[in-house]
Amino acid sequence: MVKAANPIADILVIDDDPIIRRILQRMLQSQGYRVAIAETAADGLEQALAITPPVILCDWRLPGSIDGLEICRRLKEHPDLSMSSFLLITAHAETASRVEALEAGADDLLMKPSDTAELNARVKSGLRLSQLTRDLKEQKQYLENELAEAASYVQSLLPRDTDKPPVKIQTRFLPSQQLGGDCFDFYWLDPDYLVMYLLDVSGHGLGAALLSTSVLNVLRSQSLPGTNFYRPDKVLESLNNMFQMTDQNEKYFTIWYGVYNRVNRQLMYASAGHPPAVLLSPPPAAKPDSGNNGAAIAETLRLRTPGMPIGMMPDTTYTWKRCSIPDDSYLYIFSDGVYEVPETSVAETGEILGLDSFIEHIVKCPRPGQLDDLISHAIMPSIAIGQDLADDLSLLEINFS
Repeated sequence: MVKAANPIADILVIDDDPIIRRILQRMLQSQGYRVAIAETAADGLEQALAITPPVILCDWRLPGSIDGLEICRRLKEHPDLSMSSFLLITAHAETASRVEALEAGADDLLMKPSDTAELNARVKSGLRLSQLTRDLKEQKQYLENELAEAASYVQSLLPRDTDKPPVKIQTRFLPSQQLGGDCFDFYWLDPDYLVMYLLDVSGHGLGAALLSTSVLNVLRSQSLPGTNFYRPDKVLESLNNMFQMTDQNEKYFTIWYGVYNRVNRQLMYASAGHPPAVLLSPPPAAKPDSGNNGAAIAETLRLRTPGMPIGMMPDTTYTWKRCSIPDDSYLYIFSDGVYEVPETSVAETGEILGLDSFIEHIVKCPRPGQLDDLISHAIMPSIAIGQDLADDLSLLEINFS
């Protein structure tokens, strides 16, 4: 007859030999432990799931198709029991047997016949290991919750999309598995000048996120002393002076920064080690002999200036450029995480989509103004085949209406 499981137990003993069960039970109870016993593999698995004891003692050789090794494998795969210390009871002292047990997930072996002092020592070690594992899991969960809260806070700082003339702005931010360092913003310096930028901090984790939000707050509050925020190059120089990597735990960041004048439809911009922004302008009227079957092709312009990433070198000088913005143009600003994703057709080779291919997707996007279409055509195929995001994906689309 199978004994009912104790509602609470420190140790579960699984052994088909009634004499060994009784000996182990008495030895352990004499040390003050609460002990549950199981006669069969099936009963042992059932009780382990019901009790989730810190320590499990299990005979290696059990009758039937399920032996101690298989019980160990099954319990170690269970999320609630993976933290329990599993001790295999065996008469085999060979190295090969020990290796086999450890590879199955056993935490220790207990040799037959059991010595009281050795049994007590190994059980105490198992209890300490189980408690340490549980503490580590709780700490890991706590840190994951903190990182998730930090990630949520960072996303809450990002601006909302707008469809108010003279510009329509859509944004997309797809975070990676880790807390990243992407950040972007747009706002009006005055009724005629619109600021837009996107930055990408090196590395991942809390340090990268803290730096990106610090830069966002500095730019949003315009608290760079003596800086002309209408001049992109001067903004980058001031940021470089304020955020040297020697003072930022060796972290630097790339940035693309632009200022749009809605009156004369001019865009001034500067970049610091960042991917180029892409301006997609309406195609000119197609001529019958244009060679493309009468289909007009949108004009693209890559907007980028030379410059070291912010924080790498002190006293760096940055340059700016200017371009005209045709009516109904689209400007795309993005981080390198957008195109540094595996190319679906060659994912197994490790090749990435790449900047040129991503820009081709921008041009071929069936409905300009639909970021979801662009993402689904260029990025989502890689995610759909099981690829994890190694970096944050940040993308701004600005329609100059």
